[in-house]
Amino acid sequence: LQEFLQSPKLRGGIGEQVLQEMIGQTFPKNAFHLQYAFKSGVKVDAVLKTDAGLLCIDSKFPMANFQLMVKGEPGAKKGFISDIKKHIADIAKKYILPEEGTLDFALMYIPSESVYYEVVNLLELSEFARNSRVYPVSPNTLYAHLQVLLQSFQGKELEAQSRQVLQL
Repeated sequence: LQEFLQSPKLRGGIGEQVLQEMIGQTFPKNAFHLQYAFKSGVKVDAVLKTDAGLLCIDSKFPMANFQLMVKGEPGAKKGFISDIKKHIADIAKKYILPEEGTLDFALMYIPSESVYYEVVNLLELSEFARNSRVYPVSPNTLYAHLQVLLQSFQGKELEAQSRQVLQL
């Protein structure tokens, strides 16, 4: 498994697949899009359709410098911070597009709880993410976000059904 996860492409594919499964099992098909394309041609891993706009979620699985940082390699922490900042900046630039109907923030899904923990516990990264309006989420925190959004969708459905009952 360790050797398998060495490939950034394979690691990214796993992250995207888990993200897609979580969303697909939580929301009705008409409430989200996978591999949503913008006018520029770039594709985000997933968007959730909300009344306020499209919530973009992009999966990132930055492991190389993380593993070196955990081993205590010199310079690895700087490399890890640089990697994460680049991912955050890319997500902000590519997927926060209110002119195309997105919300004014996006989620960066990190499929590893340990990597997520390091990201949110480094003040420099937390501030950079907050200022960029890109919020890191892990499998556990994404699940919580999805449950809140699902409650909102279900509330809207109940409201619509209540209106129909009142009309009848």
